[in-house]
Amino acid sequence: MPSPHRPHRPFPRTISLPSWLPLDGFILGLVGTVALAALLPVSGRAATVTDGATTVAVAFLFFLYGARLSTREALDGVRHWRLHLTVLVCTFVVFPILGLAARGLVPYVLTHPLYTGLLFLCLVPSTVQSSIAFTSIARGNVAAAICAGSFSSLLGVVVTPVLVALLLGGSQGGFSADSMVKIALQLLAPFLAGQLLRRWIGGFISRHRAVLRLVDRGSVLLVVYAAFSEGMTRGIWHQVTPARLAVLLGVEAVLLTLMLTLTSYGSRKLGFVREDRITIVFAGSKKSLAAGLPMASVLFGAQASLAVLPLMLFHQMQLMVCAVLARRFAARAPEAADTEAGTEADADAPAGSGADPALTRV
Repeated sequence: MPSPHRPHRPFPRTISLPSWLPLDGFILGLVGTVALAALLPVSGRAATVTDGATTVAVAFLFFLYGARLSTREALDGVRHWRLHLTVLVCTFVVFPILGLAARGLVPYVLTHPLYTGLLFLCLVPSTVQSSIAFTSIARGNVAAAICAGSFSSLLGVVVTPVLVALLLGGSQGGFSADSMVKIALQLLAPFLAGQLLRRWIGGFISRHRAVLRLVDRGSVLLVVYAAFSEGMTRGIWHQVTPARLAVLLGVEAVLLTLMLTLTSYGSRKLGFVREDRITIVFAGSKKSLAAGLPMASVLFGAQASLAVLPLMLFHQMQLMVCAVLARRFAARAPEAADTEAGTEADADAPAGSGADPALTRV
């Protein structure tokens, strides 16, 4: 029987680990998922089932977000044009500029095929489900994250093939209306359904936020397993030498660090509040493997496997790094919320007034 002074909680907010262990439970879950995919990748019929489960999990995640968010919060997310414009500029302007600058690394640091894949990585839209999941974990503006991710995906269906044709000279540029329909059905339709049913199930969802957090983490783990399994079954990990792979990882680590720093300090400089800065950091610094893989198969044909290798590595790296950042932001949330509720001094402070590093404070 629980003590009257310590009420029973069926779902703990965090998983506590020994203080000497530098990783939290979610990071260990990600590492374990990658290891499982490397040892037991799904293929054939099992891969089809896994892809279907991923689709259902993502759709259910958006349904829950729609049921949890009030209609007013959702409309505020749509109207937040400055945030959406900032994310789109990061995704389709800043990223491509950095990708073009990396051309100077060829051929001494990167081979031409790997650079082609790196530039393609910089042209794909922002990821949706993991950005929203991390924004929710970090207690950011989830409504704006849903809209920003959806806008980026929808726009990327057109913009990414055009940028590939312009910057890579692709002869197979183009887009499919089926891709737009799929995005709308998998992301927007479940969210709207949740909004419509919120009147009846919104209270239940609000009382079980811990379950929603479990769904956030579970959806990310499922996406990681499906993506890494596909890479293993395609055999693209054996097409480059370990030395080249290590160099590519180093280049991508620099790229991710630059984008996290630019989105963090840039959003603060532009005067966004804490919740919006969290959204910009996660949505503006990430790239979508789910959107990039089918696009690459159309744009690159037989060369698609090697072209998506940088994207697959970057995808795993951004999940690991952003998982750590999301937990750090969540740990700081109560203090930040109290500060902004009282004086809003943190939101209005000059960009250079804080002493915290960009990657530990948003």
